[in-house]
Amino acid sequence: MTGPERVLGIGGYFLRARDPEALTVWYRDLLGIEDDAHGLWHQEAGPTVFAAFDPDTDYFGSPQQQTMLNFRVRDLDAMLQQLRERGADVAAETQDMEGVGRFGWVTDPEGNRVELWQPA
Repeated sequence: MTGPERVLGIGGYFLRARDPEALTVWYRDLLGIEDDAHGLWHQEAGPTVFAAFDPDTDYFGSPQQQTMLNFRVRDLDAMLQQLRERGADVAAETQDMEGVGRFGWVTDPEGNRVELWQPA
């Protein structure tokens, strides 16, 4: 007998945008998301965190932002520097969590705060 069906992983992340084409280009050019004509992006295998936060958290930036996308990166400092050089809105602070890794943040042109994570 087999167990119940389970999800296999995150299959997509969808967000509203005033200018979907420009936002797609921003994510491709600044973060390196290379997707195909159908929007498929074959990412590297690695850990994914799924966590719910209190409704009054300020961790996502704006109170209007209901979710936050988190991308794994190989070198957080290099990625943040690259984003700054491209004129992106990068938060000044970073955060270290022992045993988890390092975190930094960038806000996309539509005002969505995005977390960048260098796993430990």
